[in-house]
Amino acid sequence: MPEALPVATVRTQVTVPLTFPDGYATSTRVFTFKGLVDGREHLALGLGDWAGALDRLAAGGEPPLVRPHSECLTGDVFGSQRCDCGPQLREAVQRIAETGGFLLYLRQEGRGIGLYAKLDAYALQDAGLDTYQANVALGRGEDERDYTAAAQMLTTLGVPRIRLLSNNPDKAEQLTRLGVAVVERVPTGIYLSPANADYLAAKAAKAAETEAAEAVPSPPVPARRTPDRPVSR
Repeated sequence: MPEALPVATVRTQVTVPLTFPDGYATSTRVFTFKGLVDGREHLALGLGDWAGALDRLAAGGEPPLVRPHSECLTGDVFGSQRCDCGPQLREAVQRIAETGGFLLYLRQEGRGIGLYAKLDAYALQDAGLDTYQANVALGRGEDERDYTAAAQMLTTLGVPRIRLLSNNPDKAEQLTRLGVAVVERVPTGIYLSPANADYLAAKAAKAAETEAAEAVPSPPVPARRTPDRPVSR
């Protein structure tokens, strides 16, 4: 049974023009929220004909394309090639704008461990650990991202069903558990560079591990014998 979500509401909305370094430009309707469970300033970006996508969904049509994108200052803003976050953000904005949907910009830097800790993890990666091992070496979880606020935002916007733009099976699993029906997982591009080859290999291995674990059926629970009840005399 899906987890019950606290109610969130739209705080404000405003149209913002977007221009990327390669010249691609579009505009977005940015939504802010009140009542998100973690109190962070997450954003929902309505792209393309997002209003029409909502109408089509309400009429029983195809769900909108949605990408939950976790904040990455180094990749999204500074163009770091140690990850693929910047190119994935750029790709997602255009693909969603072409069909109408939402990009959820989630303030959970470094897989949820924060910016300073992420940079500490970079130092450990330079010493030979992969991105997940580095987080654990810092005393953190391999991936601390939580998509409860994302599910709240989608519920508030009237999006109970989505086509999920992501290579990460954990996003689909969490959103499904939180009551958002993921009818399709649409893969993103692979943005390989000499600087992020090890990072991408670790991500691919972790995704394969997650999907393999989900494919293994849970062992049957042995039936418990009900104790004989005494016969009333």
